[in-house]
Amino acid sequence: MTFEPPPRLVRALGETAPDGDEWLAGLPEAARQAAALRELTVERVQVPGGRSSLVVLVRYADGTPAVLKLAPPRFRPEAERAALAHWGGLGAVQLKEGPADEGVLVLERLHPDVSVRSLPEAKALLEAAGTLRRLWVEPPAGESFETVAERTGRQAEAMRGTAAGPEASALVDAALTARAELLAAPPEHRLLHGTFRQSKVLAGERMPWLAVGPDPVVGECAFDLARLVRDRVEDLIASSSGASTTRRRVRKLADSLDLDQERVRGWTLFRAVESGVRALRVGRPRDAELLLEFAGWL
Repeated sequence: MTFEPPPRLVRALGETAPDGDEWLAGLPEAARQAAALRELTVERVQVPGGRSSLVVLVRYADGTPAVLKLAPPRFRPEAERAALAHWGGLGAVQLKEGPADEGVLVLERLHPDVSVRSLPEAKALLEAAGTLRRLWVEPPAGESFETVAERTGRQAEAMRGTAAGPEASALVDAALTARAELLAAPPEHRLLHGTFRQSKVLAGERMPWLAVGPDPVVGECAFDLARLVRDRVEDLIASSSGASTTRRRVRKLADSLDLDQERVRGWTLFRAVESGVRALRVGRPRDAELLLEFAGWL
């Protein structure tokens, strides 16, 4: 079996390690060793896959299906392992094995090609929000997860250091102001998925829908809704009612999860601008244009 990294993963890792990536170079051999150590039969590499890890569909010796996942240290795979262990399969994919090789996870097999994005938009948002609610629990004692303040602090520094035009600079100022106000009085302290969106919710056997691929962080729940609000952003931008649809999404998602609309709006603004400025920085101007136009609606 050839463990060829999918092009999407190669491109994404190139953005975070433009001077070369030793982890990526050693990935085929690392995947072979991880599968052999666990006596796993490899079916195929999941394509197009994600932007932060290699996902391989495998089976145990008894035929039980599973997923072998390998991620570089900069994407915090050990934090993902700790969060999945704490959730214990409630709302999220189940961890099949405890700590083993650093950066290697073995997970319950879901239906990798069926996410809630396959549903009509209103139903997809409803199912995604219901899944997310199950994940918002007290953080486990003894685990040191990154906080929303810490993560967005790094992002804020990068935003300040990125050259942007006048319109983008105004949005950056608005996003930084929103962040400062939101962090002044966070209403709760929960374990969050961290990178939640429709494509992170897959069909399962134990439960209809389960979340995958967390980049866990601890903070207020509204932070976790920000990426979900802008799902299918290309469709929103192409629609004549995109701005009103976006504001309606903020309201409906906040109401369905008993959150403050202004806090959801504020974190959506910050995270959209941060993503847009980062896209500018790594040479994806079209993505930056979409994200910054979306942010302007907020």
